[in-house]
Amino acid sequence: MQFKNKVVLVTGGSSGLGFAIAEAFAQEGADVIITGRRQSQLDEAVSRLGGNASAVRTDISNPGDLTELFTHISAVHGRIDVLIANAGIGQIEPLGSITEAVFDRVFTTNVKGTTFTVQGALPLMGQDGSVVVIGSTASINPGPGLSVYGATKAALRALVRSWILDIKGSGVRINLLSPGPVDTQSLRDVLGDNAQQVIDALSEKSTLGRIGQAHEIGQAALFLASNASSYVNGAELFADGGASQV
Repeated sequence: MQFKNKVVLVTGGSSGLGFAIAEAFAQEGADVIITGRRQSQLDEAVSRLGGNASAVRTDISNPGDLTELFTHISAVHGRIDVLIANAGIGQIEPLGSITEAVFDRVFTTNVKGTTFTVQGALPLMGQDGSVVVIGSTASINPGPGLSVYGATKAALRALVRSWILDIKGSGVRINLLSPGPVDTQSLRDVLGDNAQQVIDALSEKSTLGRIGQAHEIGQAALFLASNASSYVNGAELFADGGASQV
């Protein structure tokens, strides 16, 4: 799973799972490009990644931003070998409290944004290109208040299954990586004062007795993006400690 001199784009790569994935590729020698909405976070992430890392401020829900992103990559790198479509948002809103504004924002980012990220990247990808779309176990077990977020991740599954037929013969593979709960600051922020209590409960559901660590998702992304998975296409890999299997 060597990525020396490979051009890897990780959307939403300035923090959390996205940063861990970007870091995994950087450690394998890739030229990593990360995106995010906050320039200060991007600058800090690039300094931590070191090497050949760079950043382009991008909101994937904005078509103009995506056009500028791919124009920049084409001019500087000329190609994309691996796309990690990770950028996404979520918010806890139980039925009865779901607002139209949040519904639209989550679907626009997670579904529309991912769709046009993948579509925009494809012209820059050649034979042996790999796309890894980051899903979530929330697509099959969303839990209370996560119906909208889970629905967007279920939509990504349907999109990937169709896309591999649309691009049949291109040599580009598209797979879905669906993490379970991972101990990141963003998860703890969402859970608030009850964070540790909820994490303990989620750990009990896992057949490994714990929730995931961000670097483990990075390793799974390396596998799906590499030639080690050259005959894997249209698959969904659940990286959740076995919780979705029981």
